[in-house]
Amino acid sequence: MSCYRSCSIGVGFTLFLGLIFISCQLIEYTALSFTIADSIFGSVFFLGTGFHGIHVVAGIIFLLVGLGRLLAGQFSAHRHLGFTFAIWYWHFVDVVWLFLYVVFYV
Repeated sequence: MSCYRSCSIGVGFTLFLGLIFISCQLIEYTALSFTIADSIFGSVFFLGTGFHGIHVVAGIIFLLVGLGRLLAGQFSAHRHLGFTFAIWYWHFVDVVWLFLYVVFYV
């Protein structure tokens, strides 16, 4: 399997997981027994997870652009900075989620 093919599959799977995450977050919002106006916890919860969700959507867009450029052959072994930035951004969003998970769910 070529490097481009395995990378495309990995990014595609990551995009799929990002969409699953956003779907689960929306389902959770509708099933919660509190709202943003009920308490300080509700306000902070919706603010923190909502901003994180917006960043996940931005990361999905960032990765989609990177995948499109990858499939168009615009990256090489020496020219791939945009793709690297997309990956770093996605990992940053992952680390932020770990923090939010510990704060809100543990």
